[in-house]
Amino acid sequence: MACPYCYARALYDRFGWDKTIRFDVEELLTIEKHKKPAGIFLGSTFELFWDNLERFWQDSIFHTIRNCPQHRFYLLTKKPQNLIQFSPFPDNCFVGVSATNPEEYKWALAGLEIIEAKVKYASFEPLLQYIPSDSLYDLDDLNWIIIGGCSGRQKFYPPEYWIQVIESACDEVRIPIFEKDNLRKIWDRAPRQEMP
Repeated sequence: MACPYCYARALYDRFGWDKTIRFDVEELLTIEKHKKPAGIFLGSTFELFWDNLERFWQDSIFHTIRNCPQHRFYLLTKKPQNLIQFSPFPDNCFVGVSATNPEEYKWALAGLEIIEAKVKYASFEPLLQYIPSDSLYDLDDLNWIIIGGCSGRQKFYPPEYWIQVIESACDEVRIPIFEKDNLRKIWDRAPRQEMP
């Protein structure tokens, strides 16, 4: 079952897209033909590490990743327990787990700590609950943090102090932070948009 704040589901509903999951070989070939280095978010509207996704599809996607070392591939999941099946990840993968609250952050770390990846990150997008500083343990095991609000029908923008707690914890261990543009809704300053 999809999360209630899922932006992908809202897009599918808004544009009347077919919700059938299909494997499009042509899209993968397009990536392989593109020689200029690019950042590519794979699985932005589906769960790449879903339990019931065809393993052939996943293997084909990772074949493309390995064949395209010039590109940087962003992988993001809500299924951290399934990451181990694909470890070690190619060096051109940024491997992340979504966490909207302290409990999900705990599960994100548990999934990330047992895999091998050059860049591991947690995405607090959308940040739906306050995460106190004592819950932000083992941040130094990560290479990057993303923070954002919830756009669309279920709009929610976290209070600024929630974000400042995460910023302070990251700054202590020198982890870069990428704050999404939608956070401009709650403050005037430019969001931090650092890369690992």
